Amino acid sequence: MRLGQNPAKSIDHLAQPQKITVSVVTYIPFLSGYYTESLDVLQECLNSIWNNTDLPYDLLVFDNASCSEVRSFLTGAHEQGRIQYLVLADKNIGKGGAWNFIFGAAPGEIIAYADSDIYFFPGWLSALVNVLEAFPNAGMVTGVPLWSPEEYSTSTVQWASENPEARLERGQLLSWEDYWRHSRSLGTEEEKARAHFVSRQDICLFYQGQKYYVGAGHFQFIGRRSVLQSVLPIPSQRPMGQVRRLDSALNAKGYLRLSTPEWWAQHLGNTLQSVDQPISKSSSSTIAQKSPARSNQLWAWKRRLLRNSGRRFLLWVYDKTFNILYRS
Repeated sequence: MRLGQNPAKSIDHLAQPQKITVSVVTYIPFLSGYYTESLDVLQECLNSIWNNTDLPYDLLVFDNASCSEVRSFLTGAHEQGRIQYLVLADKNIGKGGAWNFIFGAAPGEIIAYADSDIYFFPGWLSALVNVLEAFPNAGMVTGVPLWSPEEYSTSTVQWASENPEARLERGQLLSWEDYWRHSRSLGTEEEKARAHFVSRQDICLFYQGQKYYVGAGHFQFIGRRSVLQSVLPIPSQRPMGQVRRLDSALNAKGYLRLSTPEWWAQHLGNTLQSVDQPISKSSSSTIAQKSPARSNQLWAWKRRLLRNSGRRFLLWVYDKTFNILYRS
């Protein structure tokens, strides 16, 4: 039986979501080896969003079962009102699975997506929204000048070929500085990068007095929610490695995939060492320490202790091996 009346009935106004939802996916399972600096990188990513975004937005963070230190940081930011929507998955459902959730649940009409290792420069959001609004049939717009395989942008090429106001240009149009700036952030060796640089071909689209690179990146992009929802669900059988399915699906539906000639974002990777723009390392968060698991049964406690000790030892070996291979 209900006693009294729900006070919510007297509320006649609700806060409305912003037109734009900025969304970030995180996955940092531990803070050693490859992931040693990943929390610092995540903090830098979010700081750049908080400091350099020039349009109203809501921030949605989908955490794909990260470690307790990362979740403590995210929970603190949410409690401070800096993250409007925080989703904490109890298992890693993959990047595609996170996309399925974000594209289906984000309240904004426009979704600006980024991996958790992306840094944004001042004015990035309005610049990318302007590109999106210039192309009603745009599917993805990335704020980085980059090369992209033509097979994922055939609809863009076809649209430009059939549009009298558009012009395509082919050749080695991307400078080595721009190409290497992004490639080295991916961990590519310079010799390999130079070999691909001289063998590739870029495609540029000129439209309404503006220049764009044909192709987009799935590490950072902006798109309309209705367009992104039209390609759901995105198959997700592995944590990574299937991200091209989003590119293929949007291309198959005839949507354009474009990148800007200006640097509105920067891929950081798993360190803060390869950034070409001045970025200060974040130190604003307080990290909670992981508390030990508790058990009322002695045998369960012993089993968990042995399992955790073995895990810590393996992580220690992994961390030392990773440092020898990549940091020495």
